[in-house]
Amino acid sequence: MNDAASATGCLAGGIQICGSNDLVVEQAKQRFGAHISELELARFVVVTSLQHDGASSVSFNIRPSEAEEIAPQGDTTQLCEKFNLDTQGCRQDLEREIVLAMLLCPDTFQFPSYDEFAAAVRVRMNIVEAARKTRLVFQAYEAERPEQYWTYDEDRGFVLLPGQPLVEALKAATQPEVSGKKYTFSCRRAVEHVVLLSLAKETETNHSELFEKLQRQAESRALKGGEFERTFLRVIGSVDKPLPLKYFVPGDRTWFRNPDRDSAEVTGYEGSWTFYVGGGRFTDFWKREEGFTLTTKCLSIYYWRQATYRDEEGELQVDEARVEALLANAMNDPVETDRVLREMLRHQAPLGTFAGGCVEATREYPRQICRGTSDMLLPDVDSSN
Repeated sequence: MNDAASATGCLAGGIQICGSNDLVVEQAKQRFGAHISELELARFVVVTSLQHDGASSVSFNIRPSEAEEIAPQGDTTQLCEKFNLDTQGCRQDLEREIVLAMLLCPDTFQFPSYDEFAAAVRVRMNIVEAARKTRLVFQAYEAERPEQYWTYDEDRGFVLLPGQPLVEALKAATQPEVSGKKYTFSCRRAVEHVVLLSLAKETETNHSELFEKLQRQAESRALKGGEFERTFLRVIGSVDKPLPLKYFVPGDRTWFRNPDRDSAEVTGYEGSWTFYVGGGRFTDFWKREEGFTLTTKCLSIYYWRQATYRDEEGELQVDEARVEALLANAMNDPVETDRVLREMLRHQAPLGTFAGGCVEATREYPRQICRGTSDMLLPDVDSSN
């Protein structure tokens, strides 16, 4: 880890830690340096002290001369292969991949303290580990949860029964190894449950007051869709400055859009919510133990358009068996795979239009959760305080 000269202004990209004074920033610098030394990443990192409008911060980036070699065109999906990481069998390797990918970000991950950065990494690890264990039954219209933990209310959604432990309730709903059963979910509700589980696990250990608020919110009503995103998630990247197509950090929540106007009319097939779990893999909660690669995800969504049919009520549906067959054929046909990727492996067009590909310009990750710096406001809890 090498120090760069002090700079004025904001250095783009990588990880930036701010502080209330120079001493706090220096302590964050030392703690971060010790941590990446433990991860054996220090030799790649350049450190820049920053001053902006009288405020101090420190920025950590991969040395530019090495960033393009490590992640050409921002492609982080090959990090495990390049660094020989076993993120399934070694938690420290998973942490290495997360930190390395964050350091390579062309946008800036900003944190108000080292503790907040460390918590963000732990939450991402929680997401990956929970997502790998999540196995569900896809259902766009109906849903069920373990009755010993949850009750359903038409207005409030699935509500946690009073006094039931939130972490165990979320595990039981999403992990058959805990409950012995696969429950029905839409993909959007599925990723929301995994995010909430990961936040609950971290706060139960390190911020009990916030954990109690999460428990009370779950006992009040479910937060879903846009409200869930506003409450629990941050966004990095933008439509004006999109992240590279193959840039992902383990623990990212992302939405692959279906860019075909007709098949996108099928409920549940407007797109696919998923997590990047590292090693070039995205989750598949329904069928595939190994998940998707970016290639197979693009192909799968593309072939929805070739697998539609009308059911007995005349409603348009997608034949998943047909999608699987088309995907298998394409994987043995490099020309067809390249053709589909040229159409799909592009940034999404604006909503309401269908001229783009399936990859989001942005990625989503959880909000800050530490004492004194949390930016998470729970609508039915904090408003009552």
